[in-house]
Amino acid sequence: MPTVTGPRVVHTHGDRITVAAPATGVELLSYVYAPEAAWEAPKPYIHPLRTLAGDVVTGYRPSDHRWHKGLQLTASHLSGANLWGGNSYVHGEGYLELPERVGSMAHVAFDEVAARDDRAVIAERLTWHPHGGDLWADEERRIEVHDVEPESGSWALTWTSVITNRRREPLRFGSPTTAGRELAGYTGLFWRGPRAFRGGRIIGPDAEGPGLMGEQAPWLAFSGEHDGADGHATLVFAHAPGNDHLGARGAHPAHWFVRNEPFAAVAPSWAFYDELELPPGESLTRRYRIVVADGVWGRAEIAEYLAAHPW
Repeated sequence: MPTVTGPRVVHTHGDRITVAAPATGVELLSYVYAPEAAWEAPKPYIHPLRTLAGDVVTGYRPSDHRWHKGLQLTASHLSGANLWGGNSYVHGEGYLELPERVGSMAHVAFDEVAARDDRAVIAERLTWHPHGGDLWADEERRIEVHDVEPESGSWALTWTSVITNRRREPLRFGSPTTAGRELAGYTGLFWRGPRAFRGGRIIGPDAEGPGLMGEQAPWLAFSGEHDGADGHATLVFAHAPGNDHLGARGAHPAHWFVRNEPFAAVAPSWAFYDELELPPGESLTRRYRIVVADGVWGRAEIAEYLAAHPW
């Protein structure tokens, strides 16, 4: 049986929450909720994200996209607003500087910040706003750190978001691809890897490589090699069964946005090819698991881990 070690939580009020592995003191993540630059569509995010060995596996404000911040929930095209940050894509004109489109996701309160025997919990309420400040949506977010296993060199993070439309008309979730740009379907949960992970290995259950862009699968993994430290790390991104990522029960299907050039990025997109429409008063629920592991994990190793750690 694996050795399970419970995490520890420190809350710096008004700024961030850090979660550390008690056996080593390694800070596994920092959840930052202090607001930042308006142009970058301020929103809470996780950075740094680390392996149990202490190696960082997220990037922060890279020179190519200052609004890329570790692991964060985004909405690149939302009923004409940009809750992603930076320039906005306009079909036929490319990316334009349109500050009047850039909105925000604002921290409201924490319902729970706690450490238990086997996990840490961050439960937060947020509000979503276009540039003008109107209330467009409420979000209930729950981030859990669990299954800290030194023997396998891995730990897991589960991210659950419930977004409720507070407008009197539908919220339309889109992406640059739904707006006309090919293979740019990013929106929803988004991970930006460190610069060293450029050219990293991408695998899914039945295929591998950047060709997984726009494809569907229950999980996708990205392995990269560190700068400044010997070795590699693997991140496994998995859908909860309730997400119905294939749309088999009538739900909106999800497709992977993934690339390893010119930078490392993964997003289980909510609206890769088609817009997702959320009627007034209704809620969208999405749940994901991210396994952070030291070393390069293969397809069989990932499948074995996921089978041993059911939802």
